[in-house]
Amino acid sequence: MNSELNIAVNDREELIYLLTEAAEFEHVVMCTYLYAQWSLKRHESEGISKAEKDAIDGWRASIRTVALEEMLHLALVNNLLAAFGAAPHFSRPDFPIRQGYFPSDLDFHLAPFNEQTIQHFVFIEHPEDIEVKDGEGFAHESHYQRVVCTDLLTPTARDYGTQGHLYHGIAQAIRRLARELGEERLFVGHGEAQLSSAEFPLPGLFEVTGVETAMKALDEIVKQGEGAPAHREDSHYARFEKIRREFQALKQARPDFEAALPAAINPVLTEFADDARVMRVSNSRARRVVDLGNSVYGLMLHTLAQVCAPAPLPSGLREGLSEVSSDLMRYLAVIGEAAVRLPICDDKPGVNAGLSFALPRSFGQLVQANAAQILSERAAELADACVALEQRVALPGVADGLADAAARLAEMHGRFESHFTVMPTPQTEPEQPAEARPARDDVPSSGNSDNVARSDEIEITFDVDRCIHARRCVLGAPAVFLANVQGPWLHPETDSVEHLVHIAQSCPSGAITYRRLDGGPDEAAPQVNTVELRQNGPYAAHATLQIDGQPCLYRATLCRCGKSKNKPFCDNSHIEANFEATGEPRTVPSEPLAERGGELHVTPVRNGPLKIRGPLELTSGTGRTVIRTQYTKLCRCGGSANKPFCDDTHLRIGFRSDK
Repeated sequence: MNSELNIAVNDREELIYLLTEAAEFEHVVMCTYLYAQWSLKRHESEGISKAEKDAIDGWRASIRTVALEEMLHLALVNNLLAAFGAAPHFSRPDFPIRQGYFPSDLDFHLAPFNEQTIQHFVFIEHPEDIEVKDGEGFAHESHYQRVVCTDLLTPTARDYGTQGHLYHGIAQAIRRLARELGEERLFVGHGEAQLSSAEFPLPGLFEVTGVETAMKALDEIVKQGEGAPAHREDSHYARFEKIRREFQALKQARPDFEAALPAAINPVLTEFADDARVMRVSNSRARRVVDLGNSVYGLMLHTLAQVCAPAPLPSGLREGLSEVSSDLMRYLAVIGEAAVRLPICDDKPGVNAGLSFALPRSFGQLVQANAAQILSERAAELADACVALEQRVALPGVADGLADAAARLAEMHGRFESHFTVMPTPQTEPEQPAEARPARDDVPSSGNSDNVARSDEIEITFDVDRCIHARRCVLGAPAVFLANVQGPWLHPETDSVEHLVHIAQSCPSGAITYRRLDGGPDEAAPQVNTVELRQNGPYAAHATLQIDGQPCLYRATLCRCGKSKNKPFCDNSHIEANFEATGEPRTVPSEPLAERGGELHVTPVRNGPLKIRGPLELTSGTGRTVIRTQYTKLCRCGGSANKPFCDDTHLRIGFRSDK
């Protein structure tokens, strides 16, 4: 990092002040990106061609990726705050942000996607050594300089030109304070107040424990944003530059091309004094949608803040709260896109509404013995409001999702919070040792005696409901697995026990299982949990599987086309449906896992994705590691534009997981 960009920081209080401003910066930027993304058109019926729609879909995916990485940056900044002993910071100023709150060159307000907005995004993310103009309508009218007071005990603002400059100053302050105070005295926070990949599927999220990991966090934020010091094609700056060039090319080909719906600039719900910078949402339907969206947004942040409670919480409660906050963000996207399709008021034709991201004033942690109860109460209120609203506006999946969130939060309260005074840190049950695991004959079978056979040495069980006809059995051991015959078709007595073990363990669906009768070892848990992406086909899991709370040792093929009649398992419906999904997606940078085996919990979310929690290496069809993670959500509706990961398409297409 550039040592010439000095931002004077005298003590821990000023460092915390600076990191708090950094948290607000990342939060504000994320909201502006989401607002622009939600304004993008989705259908050719909205006045775009097929080629233009394809380009817009690509921009939407790219901006969504950037917004998720801004969420990662916000999480890393809050991990830094926690590492220094401070509380998390999820508050921020409401839009439009008055001049003077940030340095003069940083102007933030909500605006739909257009050439000026994209140029503004390029400006926000530009590297320090590149001169870039801000988008028209975004530049501050007055170029003031913040008054920097370095002689006060009270923390005061610092001036900076770019986000890179800000983070360079923070890095310098951390190094200096670590030298003066000592690293152990500076990093006094604990990991339980930080966010990790065990709670959130954000690649690159990790705990800050000292100077080295602090520098790594700051370096990653700057590189993902600016792409500096070396150019990165996947940096935010490079992504927005690419979008700007592509937009200009389409605009040149068709001057009346508009990529977005006419969402308002700085929509607001509350009564403002005359202010040319805002537009009040007065249409009755739009007001209710924006109000619901703001409320879901506030609930999401309250829930996220509770995960980072300074006092340690039980791991199960942290994970549950994290999942609810992630789901609320998904419902927020549905509401955000609905808002920009409604008129903002009756006397301004051609201008639509949009979420204003208005926040309640308080974001401190709730009383821990009742936090989930209070959050559940709010989620239930919003679910009831959404049920009434859905009679007038389509909000697919939101009411059911909010009701489900309320139920899960209530369950968390009963499971964890009522025990805080007696058992402050309840732990999940330890994994059973291998000898205590269920016997192999506990694996579900079809119940047909023709599908169970034994020799003196081994018993073979075949589950017809799990089979995807990979044919490794009939090709590898044709004398044992007789195809197209009536009556008994399994003959383990015709082959060696070791070869039959090999055949069973090569069955990707787990349809073939065995129990050794000769005293030899039964199938052991894999040392590394994997889910392999089959080209145009299912997910092939190999792990100590718990699927929807039930043991499913140790292999399974799970539907990702959305068409299986045996969900969550694959039944080869992807073939008839001509499902297309690469088995070789791009590699997502991720850190090695401390533990690579153990239980892998797969939860098929009702009408939603496969939620996977536990150590996992997601691999391509050729065995390349796509991502290492402890928590992710994989698409199973077949429609995600970000396969294999869920991007909430299931909400828009009305995916149903019911059999």
